[in-house]
Amino acid sequence: MDTTTQILFVLSGVLFIFMLLKDKAIAFNGIKMAGSTLLNNLDILLVGFLLAGLIQVMIPKEMIANWLGNKAGIKAVLFGCLAGGLIPGSPYAAFPIAAGFYKAGAGLGAMVGFITAWSLWSVTRLPVEIALIDPKVALIRYGITFIVPPAAGLIAFFLEKSIL
Repeated sequence: MDTTTQILFVLSGVLFIFMLLKDKAIAFNGIKMAGSTLLNNLDILLVGFLLAGLIQVMIPKEMIANWLGNKAGIKAVLFGCLAGGLIPGSPYAAFPIAAGFYKAGAGLGAMVGFITAWSLWSVTRLPVEIALIDPKVALIRYGITFIVPPAAGLIAFFLEKSIL
């Protein structure tokens, strides 16, 4: 178990004990709500983890390293951004996919570009954004944020090369 998970366990335990002492009903209601949230998201979590695992075994590690690894240089950052912008879905799907790429040999810059592009460029969100807000607003936002994923990926790429 990593340090972050340990901290979250301790924090959850302390908060639960605090709530038990304050009001048992609220403490157990919190557990019920957590279970409900888990059940409501279990399908997308399982599909995201399945997809991440399949990507790791379907796409050879050499191919991921060639396209998204540090040896690919700046090209890897750009491919990471493109992949991130095209991946649909929630964080429960995108982050396991990113983790699968990273474990298979993708570089830090490509993964920062991937995650940033997924959050800013997601092409599956564009039609909804245009329909619900306004085409002008959506397109201006996309235009303004267009440079952010490659810039973030390149910064991470050069930081990894020079510091890490």
